Amino acid sequence: MTNPTGSPARAGRRAQAARNDAVILDAARAVFLDDPKAPIAAVAERAGVGISALYRRYAGKEDLLRRLCHDGLRRYVAEAEAALTEPDAWSAFADFLARLVDADVHSLTVRLAGTFTPTEEMGRDAVRAGELTEALVRRAHADGRLRPDVGVHDIPLLLEGCAAIRVPDPERTRQLRRRQLALLLAGLVATAPPLPGPPPAAGEFGRWSRRE
Repeated sequence: MTNPTGSPARAGRRAQAARNDAVILDAARAVFLDDPKAPIAAVAERAGVGISALYRRYAGKEDLLRRLCHDGLRRYVAEAEAALTEPDAWSAFADFLARLVDADVHSLTVRLAGTFTPTEEMGRDAVRAGELTEALVRRAHADGRLRPDVGVHDIPLLLEGCAAIRVPDPERTRQLRRRQLALLLAGLVATAPPLPGPPPAAGEFGRWSRRE
């Protein structure tokens, strides 16, 4: 007897496909953070799937890289939106940064930017991420806790600096990144001495334009 749409068997297959996709994405993240030039076959090997199974989900390496980075961008947007619902502007700002550091979103930004052609949807999400970050910075300024010479484009550089910290032990990596973030946050309070030079300009550190 044929199972109707929405049957337990069909739902089970969808769940298994989602699990397989998660395994592939976890493997791809590990492989490409270690070596952005690694072949897609290295991802299949690490994930424990056949190359044909990987190609059924992703047309090629660039498609996989795009998915990884877009997932990271969506995570950023989601965390920023959540932070803007919190009543305390400074705590929301600091906790937002901590969640992104723990999620390691910016390792993908640094290592994989320029290795693929971004989609229009990624461009829209990047604009949205910038708008949300600006809103968080504006709230923290209005609250009087964030130093006035910090601009919205300082934030990605701060997060990339934390993401650059990496040691073999994942837990130690987390500890060191949190320690660095705490030091950076101490320098962001309004009572800290003035910063040298102007803040980063829009587009000065553009990440998603493909390198030729």
